[in-house]
Amino acid sequence: MLKNFSFLFLTIVLFTACNSQNINSLKPLDAELTTVTYPFPVSYKTVQNQEQQLKMAYMDISPENGKENGQTIVLLHGKNFNGYYFEETARALVQEGFRVVIPDQIGFGKSSKPKHYQFSFHQLAANTMSLVEGLGIHKFTVLGHSMGGMLASRMAVMYPKNVNHLVLVNPIGLENYQKFSPYQSIDQLYSSELKNNYESYKSYQLQYYYDGKWKPEYDLWLNLLAGWTIHKDYPIIAWNAALTTDMIYTQPVVDDFDKIKSPTLLIIGTRDRTAIGKAAAPKDLQPLMGQYQHLGKETQKRIPGSELVELENIGHSPHIESFDRFIQPLLKFLKKQD
Repeated sequence: MLKNFSFLFLTIVLFTACNSQNINSLKPLDAELTTVTYPFPVSYKTVQNQEQQLKMAYMDISPENGKENGQTIVLLHGKNFNGYYFEETARALVQEGFRVVIPDQIGFGKSSKPKHYQFSFHQLAANTMSLVEGLGIHKFTVLGHSMGGMLASRMAVMYPKNVNHLVLVNPIGLENYQKFSPYQSIDQLYSSELKNNYESYKSYQLQYYYDGKWKPEYDLWLNLLAGWTIHKDYPIIAWNAALTTDMIYTQPVVDDFDKIKSPTLLIIGTRDRTAIGKAAAPKDLQPLMGQYQHLGKETQKRIPGSELVELENIGHSPHIESFDRFIQPLLKFLKKQD
């Protein structure tokens, strides 16, 4: 009994010390991540939206001369992320001859954080299409992860002649959250966002993304979020986060699925339990939300001719948690479309 207690005590001490060390090394990050160096050169497109001029950051990576396969893939990030986390994915795709475009959506990453903005998937899709066409690209594959999957689905419906292929990686929005969780006002969401910190973000990611198992390589993505919370710019970041949560809740995309015409691949980590508004849902409904082992299959049935690859014991971010298991079916699908 004493040995077990000593072991438990030592484990707690080591975990606390490690967590404390990570917190102490946390650096404040401003609203547009000006002190963060992305893995590829960052460019900016000026977008004129809703009577204001905004900056949309993006990375555009091309293969070496002679290695191009003539195809472009646009990678769309999730709500708690930015384009940076696609680095390994982009390098693998470029190695295979793809041109890769990775935008930070308005309200995210290095892009503008407007005080007044009507966020909608239609607006973000139009911004992304404007960016891609401005680069001289008119046909492309879209890959969307998490919230980016909702945006990718909307792009496929809005621009069927441009979106050659669609890849959805653990997208949120595979269910209508309004059926489970009550509406929360933007003011309520903003108040909740302001309470976020290093510990709350890590706890959330441990629970929904990584099955309680933390790896050192996850620190980068956690710190990009948590660094914002200790900077004076955090209120505007929290405000944008509240607006985009409202967008996700009030603008479901489940009715888009049967309208998608592009060949589609679903890559689903079945351990994922992510669901917007779960904490506000009645206790008896919470266990029914974010059941990706079922949602992947249900969505495949709704998207005509779609393919489903299920990754057992993988959570919300397959391209981070288990890159090899993620990239193999992706490349197989893309090569089959040549």
